[in-house]
Amino acid sequence: MTPIPATPRGLRASGKRLWTWYSTQFELSESELTVLREICRTADALDQLQAAVDRDGVLAESSQGIRCHPALTELRQQRITFARLLAALKVDEESAADDLPSARPPRGVYGVVS
Repeated sequence: MTPIPATPRGLRASGKRLWTWYSTQFELSESELTVLREICRTADALDQLQAAVDRDGVLAESSQGIRCHPALTELRQQRITFARLLAALKVDEESAADDLPSARPPRGVYGVVS
């Protein structure tokens, strides 16, 4: 078994949890580790964006009147990116112990076809 890769600097709680879980459950190639690093960074960004929306609400005042909170739009885009990155990782989570349910790859359009 290869050694567990070091956690990338700058990851926060969600990113660290994902990195630890994936890197201990699977032997990942360098390219897969690159994708995993971006998954972890995206998870951390999602947490920060969600915190802004939770704090401020989904609507914000602007010079054009009341609009969607800018973080809400970016949150949607980051969720799409997160799903696509998970699908790109292409690991078989069915064979791994699943103690991180939020990390399951989505089904449907972004699911990995075997």
